[in-house]
Amino acid sequence: MSQSVTSAANTDSASDRLQALGLALPELRDNPYYVPHRKVGSSIHLSGQLPFKDGELLGQGVVGRDVELETAQELARHAALNCLAAAVQAVGDLDRVRIVQMLVFVASTPDFGEQSQVANAASELLIEVLGENGRHARTAIGVAGLPLNTPVEIQMVCTAA
Repeated sequence: MSQSVTSAANTDSASDRLQALGLALPELRDNPYYVPHRKVGSSIHLSGQLPFKDGELLGQGVVGRDVELETAQELARHAALNCLAAAVQAVGDLDRVRIVQMLVFVASTPDFGEQSQVANAASELLIEVLGENGRHARTAIGVAGLPLNTPVEIQMVCTAA
């Protein structure tokens, strides 16, 4: 883990850790076609989130061709932050969010092969903010394309801790 994961994890609450990282949960925009989350039993399924910030998509293109690894990692962090916002809508408090599974979709060239490195940036953010509740099962998948030509989309399953 990076130094920032260790230092942020020593703060009391998830909200404090988020603030210490200089981040805030965004407001998610309503969509007439789907909801940001759906509870099924004790599981909460979060809709796929794109790297939007203040209503604007932060990047477009294909990783390995138009988008560098470092840029894709930053986009993955933003998509994960949007997932946290959806999770808080579902459970009411960031300290109650426990991530069970994360699926990271990376629009990438067939020879890229570093989808897990893109996903690591999102995983790191979750652990920085949620501590042990941010540890999760994970799949990183390379795909030919994603909505709005975004390089990254993240979907999660979580529970209320």
